[in-house]
Amino acid sequence: MIKKLKWITQQVIAGANVATILMMLLIGFSGYLNPVKFPVLSSLGLLFPFFLFINLLFLVFWLVFVPRKAYIPILGFILAFSPIRKFIPLNVPREAPADAIKVMSYNVYLFAGWATPKGEVNDILQYIYDQNADIVCLQESATHEVGQKMVDSVINARYEYRDTVRRRKKSCDVLSVYSHFPIIGHERIPIESASNIVAAFHLKINDDTVTVINAHLESVGLSMEDKSEFKDLVKGNLKADSAETTSKKLIDKIGERSAIRAPQARAVAQYISEHPGRSFIVCGDFNDGPLSYTHRIVSKGLTDCFVATGNGMGISYHNNAFFVRIDNIMCSKDWVPYNCHIDSKIGASDHYPIICWLKKRPNPLKN
Repeated sequence: MIKKLKWITQQVIAGANVATILMMLLIGFSGYLNPVKFPVLSSLGLLFPFFLFINLLFLVFWLVFVPRKAYIPILGFILAFSPIRKFIPLNVPREAPADAIKVMSYNVYLFAGWATPKGEVNDILQYIYDQNADIVCLQESATHEVGQKMVDSVINARYEYRDTVRRRKKSCDVLSVYSHFPIIGHERIPIESASNIVAAFHLKINDDTVTVINAHLESVGLSMEDKSEFKDLVKGNLKADSAETTSKKLIDKIGERSAIRAPQARAVAQYISEHPGRSFIVCGDFNDGPLSYTHRIVSKGLTDCFVATGNGMGISYHNNAFFVRIDNIMCSKDWVPYNCHIDSKIGASDHYPIICWLKKRPNPLKN
C-alpha cells in the first residue's frame, strides 16, 4: 500500500513538473505569437523566470529523492534553451579592443529634474558626462524640469555633435543623440502612436556612414495606480479575489499596448530590411521584454549585444516591481559587440542605462 502511494505521489509530482515545463515553453516562445491576434498570450514573458525557478526546484527535488527522475526538468531546460539564453544569457567577458567605440542608450525620464537641488548639476547629466561614450542615445530627453541651459552647459562641453527629434512641440517624448562622430542627418521612422517616436540618425564614423536608430516604442500604458497595484500583487499584499481582478486588468492593459507595439516593431524592421548592406546600431527603450514579439521582430538580422556578451537578467527598468530588461543595444553583423551591461549604479531615472563597446569587422573588399 505504501509503495503504491509512493508511486502515485511520484506520478503526480512528475505531472506537475511536465505542466510547469509546458508553461515555461509556452511563455518562452510567446514572442512568436502576434499580439494583435493574441494580446494576452503574447504578453506573458514577465512570468518566464517564475516557471524557470519552479522547474529548478523540481530538479532539486528529484536529485534529492528520486535521482532517476531528474531527466524531466533537465529535458525542460534543454527544450527551453533558446528563451533561457535570451532571458538570462551567460557569457565569458572579453576585454574590448582599444579601437572599439562605446555606445550608451538611456531613458532619462526627463532627466528626473524634479530631484535636482537648485544650483547643483543634475545627476543624470553628470553621469553622461563622466561616461564619455562615443555615441549616446537618449529617450524621454525633454528638458522641462532641468532646463535646456543646464543640459547644454554639461553636454556641450563633452560632445561636439548632437541632434534631437521631437514628436511635436513641447512633447515629453524627445529623442536625442550625442556623438563624437559627425551627425550628417536624421529621418523619422513613421509609427502609429499617440506619444512615442522612432528616428534614424546618420553618423560618419571614419570612412563609413552608420545609421543609429533611436527607438522609444509604445509605453506599457499603466497608470500610477496600476503600477502600485502590481507592486502589491507581487508582494502578496492583495486578497485572493482582489489579486485575480487586478491580474486580469493588468494583463488586459499590457496586452492592448503589446498589440499597438507590434506594428511599430515591424516598421523598424522594415526600415532596416529596406536598406540592405547598411551599417546599423539600434538603441532604445522597447517597452517589451527579451522574449517578446517586439524584440524578436526588431532583432531579425541583428545581434542583440546583451544576449551576445552580457550576463544575467540585465534588469533595466526598476520601478514598481517591474524588473525586466526592456532597453536594448543591437547591431548589424559588421560589428562585434563587447561587454554589454546594464549600469545599476545610477538610479535617478526609472531606467538604468545600457552600455556596450562595438568594433567594426574588417571589410574584406578593402583588403
